Amino acid sequence: MATAAQWVAGARPRTLPAAVAPVLVGSGAAAALDGFRLGPALLALVVALALQVAVNYANDYSDGTRGTDAVRVGPMRLVGSGAASPSQVLLAAVVAFGIAALAGLALAALSSWWLVAVGALCIAAAWTYTGGPLPYGYRALGEVFVFLFFGLVAVVGTAFAQTGSVDGLAVAAAVPVGLQSTALLVVNNLRDISGDAAVGKRTLAVLLGERTTRFVYAGLLAVSLATLAAIGVARPGALLALLAAPLAVPPVRTVLTGGRGPELIAALQRTGLLTLVTGILLATGLALSG
Repeated sequence: MATAAQWVAGARPRTLPAAVAPVLVGSGAAAALDGFRLGPALLALVVALALQVAVNYANDYSDGTRGTDAVRVGPMRLVGSGAASPSQVLLAAVVAFGIAALAGLALAALSSWWLVAVGALCIAAAWTYTGGPLPYGYRALGEVFVFLFFGLVAVVGTAFAQTGSVDGLAVAAAVPVGLQSTALLVVNNLRDISGDAAVGKRTLAVLLGERTTRFVYAGLLAVSLATLAAIGVARPGALLALLAAPLAVPPVRTVLTGGRGPELIAALQRTGLLTLVTGILLATGLALSG
């Protein structure tokens, strides 16, 4: 039976900044538009965190039952390592999805019932990443969906839940968040490129190859910082987020100089830190610019 520490590891805490950052930025955009509401902001955070944990457990279950996690470079997986049974991990995913759904219903009741449809799409996207008969994560589409759901949908949805409208500021602010969240997945898949290729998991990293994937990672972070500068032209407070730029240097150096295995695990962790700090600073800058 898996220990509590193993269940926590299975929830993949290093990926949680990708859930927190968009909610912070969406709330910052709402504050800039004089529409910040604490209740919906907190519920959006619960939804985002629960969905992230759910997709991590669902990914563990799906990859484990397909045999994709039999040989790993990264941290242990519950099903692949045999620490937990597939049914136990599936149940954990269902519970996390249930928490997200309940918090989402409460959020919709406080704002707009249109969010129920958005939430249903998010749950479907989370499950079909590696689950179902046609998992898009096995077809080099993971990065596209991460940008859409951890960038545009999460940031704009959080702002909409508070302001009741879709504003260009929230859309613009979603872009750097989505790019940095996508970079998280890219460096994760770069770490796993050999194992994924061996079992036929066609991630974008597998299709592009190791060398190109390393440049894609660096490019995503560079464009995210350039986007922050562009937003700062209209909202100078957004420039505060550029203070996080030095945090990008160590992981980019690791990736571009050929880091592998444990080095890429550290790069993943540092990319998560960059995403979180950028989110905090961007949210603060936007709120102060209102």
